Amino acid sequence: MRVAEAIGRTLAQLGIGHTFGVTGSGNFHVTNALIAGGVPFTAARHEGGAACMADAYARSSGEVSVLSVHQGCGLTNAMTGIGEAAKSRTSMLVLAGDTPPTQKTSNFWIDQAAAVAALGAKVERIHSASTAVADTVRAFRLARDERRTVVLNLPLDVQEEQIDWSPDKVSQFAVPLPAGPSPESVSRLADLLENAKRPLLVGGRGAFGAKAEIRALGARVGALLATTAVGRGLFNDDPWNLDVMGGFSSPVTAELIQGADVIIAFGASLNRWTSRSGTLLNDATVVQIDDTQEAIGFHRPVDLGVTGDSALVAAAVDAELGRRSFEQPGYRTEETGTRIKAGRLWRDVPYDEIASIDTIDPRTLTIALDDLLPKERVVVPDGGNFNGYPAMFFQIPDERGYCVPLAFQSIGLALPSAIGSALATPERMVVAGVGDGGFMMSLVELDTAARLKLPMVVVVYNDNAYGAEVHHFVHEDAPMETVIFPDTDIAAIARGFGCTGITVRSVSDLTGVQDWLNGERTTPIVIDAKISSFPSWVLEHAFDEE
Repeated sequence: MRVAEAIGRTLAQLGIGHTFGVTGSGNFHVTNALIAGGVPFTAARHEGGAACMADAYARSSGEVSVLSVHQGCGLTNAMTGIGEAAKSRTSMLVLAGDTPPTQKTSNFWIDQAAAVAALGAKVERIHSASTAVADTVRAFRLARDERRTVVLNLPLDVQEEQIDWSPDKVSQFAVPLPAGPSPESVSRLADLLENAKRPLLVGGRGAFGAKAEIRALGARVGALLATTAVGRGLFNDDPWNLDVMGGFSSPVTAELIQGADVIIAFGASLNRWTSRSGTLLNDATVVQIDDTQEAIGFHRPVDLGVTGDSALVAAAVDAELGRRSFEQPGYRTEETGTRIKAGRLWRDVPYDEIASIDTIDPRTLTIALDDLLPKERVVVPDGGNFNGYPAMFFQIPDERGYCVPLAFQSIGLALPSAIGSALATPERMVVAGVGDGGFMMSLVELDTAARLKLPMVVVVYNDNAYGAEVHHFVHEDAPMETVIFPDTDIAAIARGFGCTGITVRSVSDLTGVQDWLNGERTTPIVIDAKISSFPSWVLEHAFDEE
């Protein structure tokens, strides 16, 4: 068979969850081989959308996904989505046709390896027919075992070569066992927690799978629990959960975090968003635990770094403290519990409603939808002035109920990402929260959602502007024509793609959502919410450092 077919068959045998892409001549045979091997394929309308779908699918399912693109322009079209996945350390494999260096006169020629390396993705290559299977397995293992976004370049000439292939030629490799902490680091961590009065344990994506161990440690030392934005939902069923640490924090959550004297981050990068540019960490002893040594101290200095698996570290420290017969109430006082219950959720924070006859307050809108939509959901927020409302006012069932495509800080990624999450979690309703600017960038993928008959909800927070820029620059008395747009009938656009589309200016207009919920749900629903425009609390932190 062709090398291209052998690559697809090999990946199918290794265990790819889903393939997304736009098929051209350079990735035609490898895509068909994946499908023939039993891997589901979703054709997107744009490579950028396909990249976001693959990224979100991998995040929501925990499986390795594939993005399949044409050489040259097909790859460059996908680069923002690939950059998002690389920054998020998503286990995603990109199969990209590649123009051989002997054909530099081709319109499709670019130095793909250099272009991809600039994004932070790992670059691999099919070198020859004789090494094709080994090259493919190596790229897959890098994506799976090191949680990396890997671009596997497929030279067109090598793809066409012939190869003898059979399933028994594909070597299967078990996932490596996680590494535990050193005895010295366990002892030092235990010492810190023995002397802590108000400890806080923070879980990021690297803490997925360590929930029970971190909660047990927290109960022993009297620690409050919090998550990063991408880890939201990890501790949902714990009464001492503060929800998200960082720019999304409610006032009560932020105050309690600032009151902690020891903060231990499990699988969390402690970037400027999580730390509010360091202001949430200033008075605490900070410990960072990560299974990748280069991640420790990357964003800010820490007092102690521990390399190891989050579950193994938490369990080892808990056992050591048990050996010392140590247990304390710590930060878990009656007063703290009362404050958490009253002020942890943004939807419980009082506000003065800002609305008019033509617009709805985005907080009122989101609270009403939160009550209306099924609780078994996945929330996918986009970026912008509005994004704190879908990100924090919508409640989620657990850590798999949240997908945040904001590592690259690009707007317009949530709509296609929601499609990927919907395909990964068909038992849940996916809710995308997007601004009108991000929606207009990505609306072509409504065709994909409608074609797949996905019962997903797209809430468009429509203020006819790039709201973050409007509110950030308004004090400079600068002209705003470049960031303000005429009113657009987004509901009509959605109906043109075959979706259900409704316009909402008040809570009473949400009857259309209830009608859709009561129906067969064979189309996505797009809610064109005409919102009042005012600066959100998230904007206060968004422009500190760009």
